[in-house]
Amino acid sequence: MPFSHGRSDLPLHEWRPLEKHLRDAAELASGFASVFGAGNWGRALGELHDIGKCKQAFQEYLHRVVGNPEHGPSGIDHSTAGARLAWERDENWGRILAYVLAGHHAGLPDGRGSGPTLERRLERELPECAADMAQAMGKELPDEFPVLINQQRFGFQLAFFIRMLFSCLVDADRLDTEAFMDPENARLREQPPGMADLASRFFPELDRLVSGAPDSRVNRLRRKVLEECQRAADLRTGLFSLTVPTGGGKTLSSLAFALRHARSHGLKRIMYVMPYTSIIEQNAAVFRSFLGDDAVLEHHSSFDFDAGEQGESDNREWAKLAAENWDAPLVATTAVQFFESLFSSRPGKCRKLHNLAGSVVVLDEAQMLPRHLLLACLEALRELSSNYGTSIVLCTATQPALSRREDFLQGLNGVREIVSDPHQLHAELKRTQVVHLGELSDADLTEQLAEEEQVLCITNTRGHARTLYEILKNGTESVYHLSASMCPVHRREKLEEIREALRRGEPCRVVSTQLVEAGVDVDFPVVYRAATGIDSVAQAAGRCDREGRLTEERGGAAGRVYVFYPEQGLPPGHFRLTADTSEEVLRHYGDPLDPEAVEMYFRHLFWRAGSELDKNNILYKLGEDAKNGNIPFREIDSLFRMIEEEKEAIVVPLDSDAEKMVNSLPYVTHPGALLRRLQPYTVQVHARWLHHLAAGGAVEYVRDRIPVLRNRDIYSSELGLCPEDPAYRDAESLIV
Repeated sequence: MPFSHGRSDLPLHEWRPLEKHLRDAAELASGFASVFGAGNWGRALGELHDIGKCKQAFQEYLHRVVGNPEHGPSGIDHSTAGARLAWERDENWGRILAYVLAGHHAGLPDGRGSGPTLERRLERELPECAADMAQAMGKELPDEFPVLINQQRFGFQLAFFIRMLFSCLVDADRLDTEAFMDPENARLREQPPGMADLASRFFPELDRLVSGAPDSRVNRLRRKVLEECQRAADLRTGLFSLTVPTGGGKTLSSLAFALRHARSHGLKRIMYVMPYTSIIEQNAAVFRSFLGDDAVLEHHSSFDFDAGEQGESDNREWAKLAAENWDAPLVATTAVQFFESLFSSRPGKCRKLHNLAGSVVVLDEAQMLPRHLLLACLEALRELSSNYGTSIVLCTATQPALSRREDFLQGLNGVREIVSDPHQLHAELKRTQVVHLGELSDADLTEQLAEEEQVLCITNTRGHARTLYEILKNGTESVYHLSASMCPVHRREKLEEIREALRRGEPCRVVSTQLVEAGVDVDFPVVYRAATGIDSVAQAAGRCDREGRLTEERGGAAGRVYVFYPEQGLPPGHFRLTADTSEEVLRHYGDPLDPEAVEMYFRHLFWRAGSELDKNNILYKLGEDAKNGNIPFREIDSLFRMIEEEKEAIVVPLDSDAEKMVNSLPYVTHPGALLRRLQPYTVQVHARWLHHLAAGGAVEYVRDRIPVLRNRDIYSSELGLCPEDPAYRDAESLIV
């Protein structure tokens, strides 16, 4: 009898029979795929995926390796056999299955081309035992496509369907293997609370919060938004937009919509997709306070599963496991993680995708979708909502013009706005006046900042933020700096100092890069913003009179937002393009935050972009050739990168805890857990700067691949990492 897995602590007769593994994995995969009508596809994949393990060579390897892990991977191909069997049975439907079966360990292959393509894999000889075992399983292949086909989009739809099936099989295979090999981990995956349980936790707390809030104008408008979100929850699944100005209570109102909508339609989880880890950390803390640690998975590179944020030990262990496949009631993750997984070819990244089917996805700050990948992102959202039972909520203060229209045929159809009148809501929630100052020298700008007791100035570049901070701190008290040159743990500390100063009404002058804009909960009476796009101006305005206290006291919009042109001009590329587009739109609108002005801004921005909206030709590569079954999965994986600029992370051991972790790195067998814990102590830098720092001895590579900052002279407690600034570099200290 062939086995799929063995354990050294079990006698041979208790090892996992291959046939049982195939059938149990098939049951799991069928359940996952049935959410989008493809249960028979999932079952066929499960029954065929490891059929090549029947080979004598693999069975001999299994007997050798059990109890002797130093043997490592077998090097024996056991995944091609199922792919070859599926393809031999049916060259059309079987080819779809073959992609998944051939790739369930190494990743989805390209159809044709160089390297280990599907075509080359299918040329391999089929072991006789595999055919015999497949016949014993006795199942026919599926013969109909469960996805509603659009001929113009069929190549994209086919690739998406294969990737979702791939997700079902990878997760089923790994879960069934884990159940045998590591029963304790399997126990920790026990079913988390469902939507009904979450609703029973959330709504009583929400009612208490709303009833106890002061009866201010802003709070009355927040209640109105909340009521409209709850009324809209019974609408059929599909595409929604939630256009609410910053400070209008989007976070809790969108969660109220998502919970009621999920209960109304039997959806199984809620996904929050956000642009920055700082927003995720802030919102996840809010979600946990309402729903509990056992319901919320915070999944991003800076999250430390071993720290206290996730609650008790079992919850932390559950969170680690749930991050592998997003099997949690509420998941908060980054846009990078979400979209790059949707276009990945790798098993680890794709494993979680099937759990997007039959869920609510709240895309927070939707206006921040990258322009160079916009069309591919829209296609993915369209497909999820059309064929996989997923409701998508485009949640933003400045709704981009993503709907289909005559001048944007690639836009989304049937997007329903949740609030009844976004224009009226904008007028009622208006708390700021935007004033354009024209060009300001750094001297004049800092003089104006120094005259304000509490003020936030947002720049376009780290260098400009540093320059203004240096000028301002000479002769001015209570000056702070924030930028991505600071480690996340350092930024969090500074933000807490800033919030405390604001709470106490103390002087507080902050110079920051744009990282403070999206979702960071600070409230200043005055904000200065370097010229940029209307969407960024709106985000900056969201940090001004956030609670409407000034407006309430004085009547009318009392917060002040000043837009200025830096004396050194605007950096080329994105900032110049968006600022020029804003200037063009503002010739027609007095208020840059008017919803009509925002829509015109995005329309002009997309129109200017043209072919840049699919810069890497991803949709083209999923065109005619893909319709014929030649899908370049690995090529698309390499092309779909949300962040175009290549940067690398340097570990900065800021405190004794980080130093201890760095010192432990050379001695641990698997450093992944330590590296995750060190993420809050990292700074992203351009590859060229990393090269210079390493060449000068300021950076040391631990384990030959992990850059660690050894020269602390170039990390300032005020400014963070300043490798290019001689003022923060002792030349002698760079010499080894």
